[in-house]
Amino acid sequence: MTDQHLSDLRFSDLDLASPVMQGIRDAGFDRCTPIQAETLPIALAGRDVAGQAQTGTGKTAAFLVAIFNRLLSRASPPGRGATAIRAIVIAPTRELAVQIHSDALVLGKHTGLRIAVVFGGVDYDKQRKQLADGVDLLIGTPGRIIDYFKQHVYELRHTEVAVLDEADRMFDLGFIADIRFILRRLPKPDARQSMLFSATLSHRVLELAHEHMNDPELVRIEPDKVTADRVRQTIYFPAMEEKIPLLVGLLRETDARRTMVFVNMKRTAERLEAALIANGFSAQAISGDVPQKKRLAFLRDFHNGDLAVLIATDVASRGLHVPDVSHVFNYDLPQDAADYVHRIGRTARAGAEGDAISFGCEEYAVSLPDIEAYIGRKIPVAAIAPGQLAEVTLPPHSHRPRGPRRPPDSRRGGGGGRRPRPMDRRGGGRSDDHHARPASRPADPPAPDTRPAGAAGDSAPGTPRRRRRRRGGRGRGGGSDGAPAGGGTPAG
Repeated sequence: MTDQHLSDLRFSDLDLASPVMQGIRDAGFDRCTPIQAETLPIALAGRDVAGQAQTGTGKTAAFLVAIFNRLLSRASPPGRGATAIRAIVIAPTRELAVQIHSDALVLGKHTGLRIAVVFGGVDYDKQRKQLADGVDLLIGTPGRIIDYFKQHVYELRHTEVAVLDEADRMFDLGFIADIRFILRRLPKPDARQSMLFSATLSHRVLELAHEHMNDPELVRIEPDKVTADRVRQTIYFPAMEEKIPLLVGLLRETDARRTMVFVNMKRTAERLEAALIANGFSAQAISGDVPQKKRLAFLRDFHNGDLAVLIATDVASRGLHVPDVSHVFNYDLPQDAADYVHRIGRTARAGAEGDAISFGCEEYAVSLPDIEAYIGRKIPVAAIAPGQLAEVTLPPHSHRPRGPRRPPDSRRGGGGGRRPRPMDRRGGGRSDDHHARPASRPADPPAPDTRPAGAAGDSAPGTPRRRRRRRGGRGRGGGSDGAPAGGGTPAG
């Protein structure tokens, strides 16, 4: 992190255990970030703290350093069993849990403490066994934490430190009932240390803090200015059909190496992935439905630089720390203003600079006023230059296939082998049968019905073939009014 984004407090100025300091040096840290400088003295003194800070500002290191120092400075609680954990960190998403675990392995390398991460989607038995063997620090997502707890794989009653990360996101994702379930099974608030971090200390987050913490001290670091000042923000206003050509043109213009593209829906991510691959980019889409092993593999490739473009829904907008992300594209403007800040926070991390480019299309531009009000500034508008709309190659299967399709009326029992034609959905209405009739031949007049009452048979010669087939279909199975098939006396 650059000097202008660090405080004057050095980690060496704090009363930290030697193994913790060694891990800090391994991580390359010297001076504290503002959130670390404000929260660490409180946490190291054993008091509860609720901190407001955006992602990328060093809060993960703040609570990990506090946890390790506390566990090393105190003896294990008396009566603690082999499966009783000493500290727990709860994260809202799998990606964030994995990132916290990765940082914990670096910072806690010399502590001798056992660290485990649990989350859904992969390695169920492996994670279960690791917990059963004994863990000091447990990091995980709410669902998997509760799952193993209900199976009595580990115990919470001797927990000394509890950390809730991205608390506002817990509410957004509907995890708050799970969070309260976990917190109520921990020792009472005055018998443990608690830390809570959130992008915003909203009323509901503060209510949670006061309900489950012991008189926490509140620390607020400017929430939006921290990110916005380091990111060059731009917005274009393309038409819907110009979005992909503009994205391809800008990616080529910027020589995309490590770029994130955010969309609002999974199907948009999949369509965009196919389009970028067809135009020569190494791209992958990541969303909540992608299996966990694949998601982790995509993130690893992106982190290593083997994947140039990562397309993501908001499942990846928080908790990811990937160094040197040069550009973030909001292909779709987010509908939640706070998500805009979280998305563009994927670049310009650790004091670096970055670019955030947004598309204000007619579908999502309605979110722009709320976003600008939230960040407290107008986003500079850029005009689309003549060469920026690239000629694009359409991906395979980008159009509807021309093979046989299910007839529109097949749900109503009508069959038919002919290929359905546009607007030919009600049997009548617009039919293209007239195209097969020579222009010089007038339509046949309807023939008089000479059938005896109650007789069944074909329709009149002038009746279109499609209508005749529909009537026959109803006659075979019984009329909609309950009349017997093929019989009955005509009305009148």
